[in-house]
Amino acid sequence: MIALHQGASAPTDNLGDWSHIEWTKCYCIVRKLQARIVKATQEGRWNKVKALQRLLTHSFSGKALAVRRVVENKGKRTPGVDGQTWSTPKDKTLAIQSLKRRGYKPLPLRRVFIAKSNGGQRSLGIPTLKDRAMQALYALALEPVAETTADRHSYGFRKERSTADAIEQCYATLSCKRYAKWILEADIKQCFDSIGHDWLIKHVPMDKKILKKWLKAGFMESGRIYPTEAGTPQGGIISPLLANIALDGLGKLLEEKFPMKISSRKPTFKVNYIRYCDDFIITGRSKELLEEEVKPLVEDFLQRRGLTLSPEKTKITRIDDGFDFLGQNLRKYKERLIIKPSKTSVKNFLKKIRQLTKKNKMVTQERMIELLNPIIRGWTAYHRHVCSKSTFSKVRHEIWGILWRWARFRHPNKPANWVKVKYFTRIGNDHWCFAFRRKLQRDAKKSESIYYLVDPAKMPIKRHVKIKAECNPFDPSWEEYLEKHFTLKTQSSLARDQRVLPLWKAQEGVCLLCKQKISEETSWHIHHLLERSKGGDNKNSNLVLLHPVCHRQIHAQKIQLVKPVPVKRSLQRLEPYDGKLSSTVLRGERQW
Repeated sequence: MIALHQGASAPTDNLGDWSHIEWTKCYCIVRKLQARIVKATQEGRWNKVKALQRLLTHSFSGKALAVRRVVENKGKRTPGVDGQTWSTPKDKTLAIQSLKRRGYKPLPLRRVFIAKSNGGQRSLGIPTLKDRAMQALYALALEPVAETTADRHSYGFRKERSTADAIEQCYATLSCKRYAKWILEADIKQCFDSIGHDWLIKHVPMDKKILKKWLKAGFMESGRIYPTEAGTPQGGIISPLLANIALDGLGKLLEEKFPMKISSRKPTFKVNYIRYCDDFIITGRSKELLEEEVKPLVEDFLQRRGLTLSPEKTKITRIDDGFDFLGQNLRKYKERLIIKPSKTSVKNFLKKIRQLTKKNKMVTQERMIELLNPIIRGWTAYHRHVCSKSTFSKVRHEIWGILWRWARFRHPNKPANWVKVKYFTRIGNDHWCFAFRRKLQRDAKKSESIYYLVDPAKMPIKRHVKIKAECNPFDPSWEEYLEKHFTLKTQSSLARDQRVLPLWKAQEGVCLLCKQKISEETSWHIHHLLERSKGGDNKNSNLVLLHPVCHRQIHAQKIQLVKPVPVKRSLQRLEPYDGKLSSTVLRGERQW
């Protein structure tokens, strides 16, 4: 797909150097090991699972990908109690070499607090970068097992799943003719802080000594170290995975206790279970069924894990009255299910807009547009899969009022018509577009560019295609389905970015260096094949998409990418998994 030309100064024999790691080979080796772990888990060969997990966590490929995950995410500049960050290639190379099980001892967590929507505070435990990398390494070996044994309708913190999938499952469950009329809205009280350590150490299929060290590491607050007796700290890479494993099994228990298909003489229970992280709903045919049978069963299941339901947030609601779930409101209107953004979500969104404009009363209009556009795009993109058109129109009117007051405050002595001409312009049929015109001069020809505020009312409403409940992203048999689903989902999310989408389609959604998928989660950089300082332009023929790490690696090694004639997609796929790893690859891995 590409041709690589290395500069004369780039070394080729030092594969341990961060700038010379063959990421394609690393991904291939880890993916094959994860596929073998899935197969062993499905067959119930737990000794084989343990041996494969040890092989993965001791491999150079697994360690390199773990460090890459830590240095690519949003918290890469947030240090732990040791104050260290990995900002140079040398630091990252040494970090790979330091990920060893023997002699490993995690440092205490750095305790910080963030504000919650209800006015309270949520505690976060920030591990050091080395501890985060170790957690990412063992998560590579634990995720295939967790995905294979997970509940069918669990959507929180799982690969290829999102809140949109959970909402779509709610629609499929509640929109049918013989729908359940009662909903148990459940929320677990301090889920991450209350999970029992003894249960986790006994039931989580991973290295018990390493897991115990993480759970008992303690945390540091105000210069003092406090022990941790329960819970897995929010802020760690492996914490959501441990929470999912602790909650998995409730869906299967409900299916066994309240089967969907029973004899025709008895009415069906209509019990359905949908969970996103620690928030879940359970449907039922009657209020008495949920109160007397389902709720006690759930409480007993959680009690064994040291968890309890939150009395303030747990309630039983009739579907005709509606309920809020994951920022959406679900309610039946004359036997028709309507899902729309909840009032709380709209209120919090507009509150954030008002606070931002109050804090930036004297910034330029161009800067205000730069601050508001990402917030508006993110909120509307989250709610665009449901009945949000009317809500988007109301939000647009509220934002206009906020910006109008912001503009009048800046010019109290000017008439309203003068303020309108200065800050609002006409684009198409919109006479009140909050926009900024900048005049440009290129090749003695004057032109102008327009920076405008995103209009929420123009966000298209598009139905989300839910992923199949049985899909396992680590199972090779689902690879073809996942490729189609990933392409459909990413094209939909990038449709609003007309600069990136054509490049993404031309590369078939794959990074040209490491051959791995490019998505909003992985992020990307636009790379110029011919540098602009050497006469390169911004046309698509001179641009490619790369992962951030791959982009830095190309500049460090002075690699020149050349686009050859496009080839068929089948020639770019990884070799099919045959259930074995070659002895050459294994010997190379053990050397590290």
